[in-house]
Amino acid sequence: MITRRFKKQGISGPKYRFVYGNLQEMKKMKKEAKDWVLDPNSNDIFPRVVPHYHNWLSQYGETFLYWNGTKPTLFISDPELGKQILSTKLGFAVVAKTRHEVFILFGKGLPFIEGDDWVRHRRILNPAFSMDRLKVMTKRMVDCTLRMLEDWRKQISGEEVMMRMEINKDFHRLISDIIATTAFGSSYEEGIELFKSQTELEEYFVISLTSVFIPGTQYLPTPTNLQLWKLDKKVKDSIKRIIDARLKSNSKNYGDDLLGIMLKAATSKESEKTMSMDEIIEECKTFYISGQGSSSILLTWTTLLLSLHQDWQETLREEVFNECGKDTVPDSDTFSKLKLMNMVLMESLRLYGPVIKMVREATQDMKIGHLDIPKGTSIIVPFLKMHTDKAIWGEDAKQFNPLRFENGVSQAANQPNALLPFSVGPRTCIAQNFAMMKTKTVLTMILQRFRISLSREYKHAPVDNFNLHPQYGLPVMLQPLDTK
Repeated sequence: MITRRFKKQGISGPKYRFVYGNLQEMKKMKKEAKDWVLDPNSNDIFPRVVPHYHNWLSQYGETFLYWNGTKPTLFISDPELGKQILSTKLGFAVVAKTRHEVFILFGKGLPFIEGDDWVRHRRILNPAFSMDRLKVMTKRMVDCTLRMLEDWRKQISGEEVMMRMEINKDFHRLISDIIATTAFGSSYEEGIELFKSQTELEEYFVISLTSVFIPGTQYLPTPTNLQLWKLDKKVKDSIKRIIDARLKSNSKNYGDDLLGIMLKAATSKESEKTMSMDEIIEECKTFYISGQGSSSILLTWTTLLLSLHQDWQETLREEVFNECGKDTVPDSDTFSKLKLMNMVLMESLRLYGPVIKMVREATQDMKIGHLDIPKGTSIIVPFLKMHTDKAIWGEDAKQFNPLRFENGVSQAANQPNALLPFSVGPRTCIAQNFAMMKTKTVLTMILQRFRISLSREYKHAPVDNFNLHPQYGLPVMLQPLDTK
């Protein structure tokens, strides 16, 4: 019935198969694509990252219907329709909630709640990400980054002038440390069990995406569920220890970082500004995993692009030296002056944005543009496809060209505000300024001290492990600037 309803609108797609839908086809195509290694200079990564979408686009057009198990899923690559779906305030399109693994991994934090709860949480959390708070956080970001750079320096021993490094692993740990320090007043070492457990949870979640979800099975003690519950308990216990330490150390004033703001809300007598301890734990889970992933991945892909485009690396270094100096520690005022760095980061987000798609769900029969969408349909808004569409970005859409952002994001494409790395509308990522501040801090301090080039061992193989990761890591060569 759903297939016929879409067919009347000129929308078709791969044939539905009993229970599995198109999951088996997706799994087969993704497995084959994982063997491909691309030219490092190629930014045409869509066919490798999501081969099923690439194939179905060529067969069925820009909008098509496929089946995620028994779930009808509509792929919409029209950017204007996508923005309408993401920015609607009418309550028609909301975050899809179909798999229990989503909540075990991410927690039931801000991105996964709705209605009055969402309004209440957003109101409580907003002050934690104000520009004034971000300025205070910058010094802690700098301190964390200095520790990493000093470790790099120590590893370059004797007469060596260059060192090979798997830099994405260091970025992962660094961003975890920055989040722990700036938002929760702890450290990577204190939260190491939390980060390990969440990394394992992420691996389970990625595997589950191509398996059939049968409602009710999340409550059965299967081997997978038992491991998920065990890891979830570890994560929650780690967060509880961090919370308990804060409660014991500061009984009256909990601090003004993210954790402190939430703990104050727990004791608030105003109903619209209060949070329960369970809600705080869920928000902590969400912030840890979301914040850690996006920033470390943005740093990783930006490093790749600057390693490939040495002219831009030197240009950014010159800008950093001019605006910040060679030895001066950067502060929040510095970053507003780094116009070229901002352009490079925008281009990195366009070509290798950590989040490659957004999912929404029709909570009732709804009409968006010319489309009639039945209740219960999932909707895919494919950022990776939109961000490299020649019709939107011009003939050089798949080339690295930061100058396209010379006049700002709104004028970078044929359509206004075509770049959507942090979504759009009322549910835009609350921590996007925090993510950009972390990235600029780390990148500025690396450029002040090191020259980076790509290791010959690098294999260009972007893969969708919920976020966009380099399948074989990012090995680079580091050279301190004070060596010749």
